[in-house]
Amino acid sequence: MDLTLKIWRQKSAKAKGKFVAYKATDISPDMSFMEMLDVVNEGLILKGEDPIAFDSDCREGICGTCCIMINGRAHGGKHGTTVCQLHMRSFADGDVIVVEPIRAKAFPIVKDLIVDRSAFDEIIKSGGYVSVSTGSAPDASAIAVPKTDAELSMDAAACVGCGACVACCKNASAMLFVSAKLAHLSLLPQGQAEWRRRVLDMVRAMDKAGFGNCTNEKECELECPKEIKAGNIARMNRQFLISLLSEH
Repeated sequence: MDLTLKIWRQKSAKAKGKFVAYKATDISPDMSFMEMLDVVNEGLILKGEDPIAFDSDCREGICGTCCIMINGRAHGGKHGTTVCQLHMRSFADGDVIVVEPIRAKAFPIVKDLIVDRSAFDEIIKSGGYVSVSTGSAPDASAIAVPKTDAELSMDAAACVGCGACVACCKNASAMLFVSAKLAHLSLLPQGQAEWRRRVLDMVRAMDKAGFGNCTNEKECELECPKEIKAGNIARMNRQFLISLLSEH
């Protein structure tokens, strides 16, 4: 496959960025998008040019660092797929592919396709810890957890914090991310003791970071590579209101 890439290049957070066109030639359809960028970078390095900076780590769809915008869609828009799992057979020979970083006030650009997602870390940090008893490990069946709650919690825990929900939202809202982190803690018995404080602290940390509000258009659910459900947002809003009223 031969492709034309229009990639956002920006040397630093304060530098002015622009799209630069590159040719990607002899690309195997079985390559992942990340592997294709590796090939392009190898060619740039051989020419003595600055390689394209982008984030990746596990390349197994687990870490969430690879999120970029491909043709205007987070992770390329293929359902339930991260960029590192997006294969080049999803494109056609001769395609022009536009690649750019996530655009959000709370995710400032570091370089090229890399953004600073530490705002997510601050939100998670604000959630604190769960209460557990010290001593020997309890029996597996000592705490009964309803199957529905366990499944909802584990589904929410699949969130990898990639930022796709922020990238596709017109308000740059992080509510799908925050609600997923809250759900996988508050639905289980170990997280019950602190849920009122946790929801207040995490929502306030989200607002402080500069993320927008949710207007229930559900682009986040559509673009999420881990298929986190927007129903988590409704649960978070209910918990937040209850906690806010209890605070006064």
